[in-house]
Amino acid sequence: MTQSPFHAGELEVQARAGVQAAGGAIRDFMPEQHRAFFGLLPFLPVATTDQDGWPVATILTGRPGFIASPDPGSLHIATLPDAADPVRPYLASGAQVGVLGIDLGTRRRNRANGVIASTGADGILISVHQSFGNCPQYIQVRDVRPADSWPGVPEPIEGLDGPARTWIGQADTFFVASGSGSVTGPAGGVDISHRGGTAGFVHVDGDTLTIPDYRGNRYFNTLGNLLLDPRAALLFVDFGSGDLLHVQGEVEILWESGGTWGFEGAERLWRLRVARAWRRKGALPLRWFTRIGDAGG
Repeated sequence: MTQSPFHAGELEVQARAGVQAAGGAIRDFMPEQHRAFFGLLPFLPVATTDQDGWPVATILTGRPGFIASPDPGSLHIATLPDAADPVRPYLASGAQVGVLGIDLGTRRRNRANGVIASTGADGILISVHQSFGNCPQYIQVRDVRPADSWPGVPEPIEGLDGPARTWIGQADTFFVASGSGSVTGPAGGVDISHRGGTAGFVHVDGDTLTIPDYRGNRYFNTLGNLLLDPRAALLFVDFGSGDLLHVQGEVEILWESGGTWGFEGAERLWRLRVARAWRRKGALPLRWFTRIGDAGG
C-alpha cells in the first residue's frame, strides 16, 4: 500500500502499547494464497453496520467454493443471509463490510475489509480495500461437519437473560465487529475479528462483559476502531447446535488492567455494557467438534 494502512485510532493504541507496526502484511489486494483459502471454507463471519451506525454481524454458510475471488481486488459470496436474519437488510450495495476467513481445524485465518460493490440474486460482491492474515493464537481447534438445520425466528433480548449469561460465561470463542466511525478511506471501515481463550475467559456480571485483550499482531484493529467509535457487536456460536447469540453494546477500554482480576496473560481489558441482543436457534447448518487433547493456546 502506498499510504499507511492504519487510521488514527489504531495508531493511538499502538502508541499507548509502545509499539510501531509497519503493517507490511496489510495489502490493498488479496494475494493468491488468501484467494484460494477463502474458497475452501464452509462458513464466513461477516460484519457491517445498521441504519444507526451500530456494528452488526452474522455468519454466512455454503458448500466449499461458495466464496470465490474473481480477481485480486474482489471477493464474491454466492449466498445471502436468509430473509429472517436481522443483518440481511444492511448487506446492501455501498455498505462497508468486514469478513473473516477462519478454519478452526487448521487454526488459519485471513481478514478482508472493504465495500459491497453489489448485492443480488447471485450473492454479494465485495470490493476489497485491505487484506491480511492473522496468527493462529487462541483459536480453539474444532472440526466442522454439515448438519440439517431449521432456523428459528430471531428472539430479541433486552440486556441479557439467564440462558444468554450462561452461554457467554461458558464460551471459549466469539467474533467481534467494530467500525471506525466517521473515518473513511482505505484505512477506515468495518472489521470483524476472532477472540478466544479458555472456556469462561469472558467475565459476565449482569449486563456487563469484561474481556481480556491478549498479545496479538500489534495492529490493534479492533481496539483502534473502539477508540474512535465505542460501539461493538459480539457474535457467539453454539458449536454443538448451530445457535447464534448476537450482542451489541458500548465498550470502555481498561488500559492499565491487564493481568489483573484473574485475567492471566492479558495486556489490558475491555468492558462492554450490553444495550441489546438477539439469539436464533438452529441458525447455522453446521456442527463443530472439539478434538480431545488439542488446544488452541
